[in-house]
Amino acid sequence: MEEQIISPTKQELIVKGKLAYSESFGAWNTIRLKKEILNEFNILREKRKSFSYKLTFYQNGEQLEKAIHRLRKNKVPMPILMWFVKDK
Repeated sequence: MEEQIISPTKQELIVKGKLAYSESFGAWNTIRLKKEILNEFNILREKRKSFSYKLTFYQNGEQLEKAIHRLRKNKVPMPILMWFVKDK
């Protein structure tokens, strides 16, 4: 099955959320999607569909800029930027 990238509809959406700790895995491994994200990507509410995620990490800004150039050239929707933040 070919993957299809889900595109947002708004210009900009900034959401802060929490990671959940899993005792069985011994790690912060669960990302809970907030209501704002579900409103933006309404298709994620479909229970009978299958969804996955794809993470890409770049070591520096130059690699990221090249990747963004490829995305624009191939008309692929822009990815979500996500940072892991240690709370005080």
